[in-house]
Amino acid sequence: MGSSVAAPPPQRNVAVDAYRGLVMLLMMGEVMQFGEVAKSFPNSTLWHILGYNQSHVEWTGMGLHDMIQPSFTFLVGVALPYSLRSRQKKGQTFPQIIGHTIWRSILLMCLGFFLRSIQSPMTNFTFEDTLTQIGMGYTFAVLLTLVKPRWQWTAFGVILFGYWLAWALYPAPGPNFDWNAVGVPDDWHSHLLHGFAAHWNKNSNLGQAFDVWFLNLLPRPSRFLFNDGGYLTLSFIPTLGTMLLGLAAGRWFIESPLVIPIRKFLIAAGILMAGGLLLHFTGINPIVKRIWTPAWTLWSGGVCFLFLAAFSWFVDVKKNTRIVFPLVVVGMNSIAAYLIAHLFEDFVLSSFRIHLGMRFLNVFGTALEPVFIGALALVVYWLILHWMFRNRIFLRI
Repeated sequence: MGSSVAAPPPQRNVAVDAYRGLVMLLMMGEVMQFGEVAKSFPNSTLWHILGYNQSHVEWTGMGLHDMIQPSFTFLVGVALPYSLRSRQKKGQTFPQIIGHTIWRSILLMCLGFFLRSIQSPMTNFTFEDTLTQIGMGYTFAVLLTLVKPRWQWTAFGVILFGYWLAWALYPAPGPNFDWNAVGVPDDWHSHLLHGFAAHWNKNSNLGQAFDVWFLNLLPRPSRFLFNDGGYLTLSFIPTLGTMLLGLAAGRWFIESPLVIPIRKFLIAAGILMAGGLLLHFTGINPIVKRIWTPAWTLWSGGVCFLFLAAFSWFVDVKKNTRIVFPLVVVGMNSIAAYLIAHLFEDFVLSSFRIHLGMRFLNVFGTALEPVFIGALALVVYWLILHWMFRNRIFLRI
């Protein structure tokens, strides 16, 4: 079932590092603010496309930016078989492996709390961001790494079906539902779903009910009523499904060290994407990234397999390792890249404005200033990561 293309087993999977680097670069690229620039060029198709793909879709569908979190999560799963094999070779026992796994889960969640609390008067216990979502599912993913593949696929099916069933059984909003009370303004109603799919409408679902109960158990400056973007704590459950898809990809890499399993990736992509589209267009389950519906898990997982196949072909088959080196620099230090993007942006941008001056920053015009200053910031980010790469400084959790 694997591709017949032979390749020597590398110490690191460069294709995976490059894919991870692209994901982090897309995240760091938010500093270029394509969406804001597009407002200055309302008749430009190019800027409209760039702006659309650097923002999250309002509800159903997908833009390139929506693939950042599922790709990062998928790649966490890809790394699991490698990590487990390394720890087993070092002679670590099951309690040692699980102890480290739980500790890593806690650190990921705490890091998520920290980054979301930078502008907050108190700790912001929020569970819907990338790091906390991965942290909540990570231990379960590691435990499933220890069982046979058929049980991993069984768990994947049970997770998605059980999650879908729980939402389907929860009452959908009625005709007199007060949308404004849950943060859905009148001009957003065009995005509302109807019929059976209404079970997955914004802030009127099972996940919203859970968060109104759960998040108000924690210290907060005011009572939690809704998330402005519709994001939910319970999304970590289907997000675990995305991690398990990455686990399958990592296992295929290890099972065939001399063969690049591109064909398997493409077959998996076709099946998953077709399944997601079928659920979406039949109204059984819509493709919605913000609440990580099971259909979104299938669709985005398929897209992740396509990315992985493309990088494996470009890097391992065509031997273009030098071309992807800038991405590898970022991908090998993904936690550092994540922290730089969240902690350094204001400092770097304000430093440019102070020391370079607006005359220089507006050299391409005021409308293009966000792109120019953002590109300069990306260069600084990459140079920091390159310095860390050259000095073998890699942040690990």
